[in-house]
Amino acid sequence: MNVLIADDHLLFRDGLRRLLAQFDDDMTFFEASTYDEVHAMCDGSQEYDLILLDLGMPGWTSFAALGDIHARLPKALLVVVSGSERRSDLLAALENGAAGFIPKSSSAKVLLGALQLVLAGGIYLPEQAIRGGDRLDTGHGHGHGVNGHAPEAVADDGLGGFANSNGDQLTPRQRDVLTRLRDGKSNKQIAHELGLTEGTVKVHVTAILRHLGVRNRTQAALTAQSL
Repeated sequence: MNVLIADDHLLFRDGLRRLLAQFDDDMTFFEASTYDEVHAMCDGSQEYDLILLDLGMPGWTSFAALGDIHARLPKALLVVVSGSERRSDLLAALENGAAGFIPKSSSAKVLLGALQLVLAGGIYLPEQAIRGGDRLDTGHGHGHGVNGHAPEAVADDGLGGFANSNGDQLTPRQRDVLTRLRDGKSNKQIAHELGLTEGTVKVHVTAILRHLGVRNRTQAALTAQSL
């Protein structure tokens, strides 16, 4: 595996290298400490299997930078590992191609479990991700598909952890949301029917769109009809 670790803190990069070495003895690591370095390393001359990216590096301008990296290297799994715990950052990362969002407040065990899920083809988001206003309520750092459980063993309100792209591994809550998308209901209507906040529904919808590989609610509804 070729892994690009992009973070402006050398100590954190060292820690990620040691953790990731547990996955595979045959890993090649590349490192960047600024967004200028990331863009130079994503020129197409080198392929990466996994990219771990911090949002707060020097040179950060907007989430369009993530979208640009994803467009340049669409086969690479892009995971944000960030000190940010803002719900808006999580949503923007998903919308720009991220396959996971791991707060740096997470434990090493959670980070490993999250990366295992992403490498298995899933999407990782912290469980309870949008509770508590605009900040992620990461609790003890638990998320979908971690803490010793298989990716399929998920709480109903889990926000990520899809194991494939045909909808079979959507959580029960996400299947509820997708069913209502199919019926043409708005976020407000879905929130009322399921007893959720509109913010929670938005996170579910964004994750569903990202996982199904569709760009809008209409395409998601058509996909739901075919599943």
